[in-house]
Order: sequence, then C-alpha cells, then structure tokens
Amino acid sequence: MRHMRVLITAPYHEKGLFDVKQDLGEVIYRPWKENGRAYNEDELIALLYETEAEALITEHDHVTEKVINANAHLQFIGVCRGTPSNVAVATATKHGIPVFYTPARNAQAVAEMFIANVITFMRKTLPAIDWLRGRNWSAGAHTSYLQFKGNELAGKKVGMVGFGAIGQLIARMIENYPCSIAYYDPYVNASSFPSYQQLSLEELFSTCDIVSIHLPVTADTKGMINARLFELMRPDAIFVNTARAVVVNRNDMYSALSQNKIKGAILDVFDNEPPDELDYKIIDLPNVLPTPHIAGATHEVEDHHVRILNEVLVEWFVHGKHSAERLANKEILSSYIQR
Repeated sequence: MRHMRVLITAPYHEKGLFDVKQDLGEVIYRPWKENGRAYNEDELIALLYETEAEALITEHDHVTEKVINANAHLQFIGVCRGTPSNVAVATATKHGIPVFYTPARNAQAVAEMFIANVITFMRKTLPAIDWLRGRNWSAGAHTSYLQFKGNELAGKKVGMVGFGAIGQLIARMIENYPCSIAYYDPYVNASSFPSYQQLSLEELFSTCDIVSIHLPVTADTKGMINARLFELMRPDAIFVNTARAVVVNRNDMYSALSQNKIKGAILDVFDNEPPDELDYKIIDLPNVLPTPHIAGATHEVEDHHVRILNEVLVEWFVHGKHSAERLANKEILSSYIQR
C-alpha cells in the first residue's frame, strides 16, 4: 500500500473519509460546498500547494491543464462524476496520472426522476394542481375528471437514444409496467438485450411514444438531435432530455414544441445554465415540463460516488489490481503497470 496525502474537495461522508485514511494514508478534507462554489484553477493550485497533497478527489472543481502541470506529482485524480468533464484528462495522461471516475453514480436518481416526470406530464398533474389552487372547482364534481384526464405509462413504447447505465436502468424499471423498450446505440451488442428492440435512430423517433436522450457530449453528438428527427416523431409523442442540452438543436426543438408538432417535452438540461432568453422561451411553453438540472440531485448520489470511487482506489492501491474499469485514461494502463 502506498502512503499518500489525499486532498478531497468532493462531498464525502465520514465513513468514506475514514476508509480513504485507512487505505491510503492522510486525508485533507476541504469540500467545495464550504467554498460556496467549485474551486477555480488558481484556488485549486493554491490549495494543493498549501496542503502538500499527493492525490486529489474532486467533483466540480476546475482541474485544468495549468493545475495538472503544476502538480505533475499527483498519484491519482479521482472524479466524483459520471464523466470527468471538469478534468484535463489528456494532460493527466501525459504525466502518467490515472484519472478515475464514478460512472452511474446518479443512475438511480435520474431513472426515478424520469419515471416521476413522465407520469406527472402524462397525467397532467401540475396543471391540475394549479387549477385546484386557483379555486376553479366550481362547475360540478366531475369537471376536473374530464378536464385533466391523462394517459398511463403502461403500454407505451419507450425509446432510449444512448443505452448506457441510465438507459438500461430505466428500461429494467419500466418494462414491467409493462412498457416495450427500444434503443439506439451503435456501441451496444443487441445479443445482450434480447427482449429489447435495437433500432436505427430514424426508426426509434418515428415509432416510439416516448423518446428519451441519454447521450454523452462528443464531437459526433453535438446537435445530433435536429429538425429531421423531430419531424419523424408522432404528434402524440413526448421528448425527454435528462442528459446534456447541447446534443439537441434547441432551435429545432423549440420549433417542434411551439408549433405543437409533438405532444410535449420533459427537460432537465438547457444550453445555458442559468438559462438565456431562448432557453426561457422553451421553458415557458405550456407543453414543456422543465426542471433546473436536478435529475441527479439526491443525497444518495453522494453516497454512491464515495462507494464507487473508494472501491477502485482499494483495487489499485491496496490490492495492486490495475484494471481499466472506471479509469478515464486507459492509455496509461500499460506504462503504469510497468512502474
């Protein structure tokens, strides 16, 4: 076991901190929440220098090229996120620093919110609540029953664009409603999911009652969901995005929604956060159920990322098992093992 000083700026519960101390050495806990925001690169450089840290566990801090070049001695960088998008991974790779991350830490949270918001939208729950609080129940006992009659999730065909951990968990949770499950993902072997339909993107958009986006941001996926695909959707179909806003052309989405070409959208992510004028035009549409990027915001998500990251740290630094699992820069694996 290597003894090292580990700076932890990610939220970590007491048991998790204790385990890191037991397994790796010394822990310095300076959570970004106490700073009021994520540490910027200059603050992080100063903090790493002050604490003489030899390893870093972060969540949202700006671990830039400048930060890593100034701390090329780091033994590892642990990122408590589904993707290490706040870390200059290529620079870490250049210095031979393994970058670990916590895939699927928020899968349960996002899957539960998907189900909750889809049912809320389909059952017209929010407008019904507004109607009731507006003292509108005055025209007879059955007024609300007729005005807010909605649809059931059972029997619907749900299509996942991207079929990673979150899409797969949603599928398992809703298949017994029952819902039929389809997905588009060129990286998934269809034989792994014989009871689900693997479709082309065009087939998925044209045949599903609910289309849900679960794509990472890459050069290929930016703006991938565009007018051509929205035009294929059925008029009673619902569009859901709890992944990343930039994979969708928001002008095309606004056009489809504002012209009622589809039934509506459930959106947790926006091109600008906080939103700009066009984002708010989308948010204000009556057929949109918007939430402020909270699909993954549960207390339990922090428990999950502690467990996932601590497991990989034990494997690497206690048991000496250098696996590519949960390693963002797999390129370093062969050279690291040879050390």
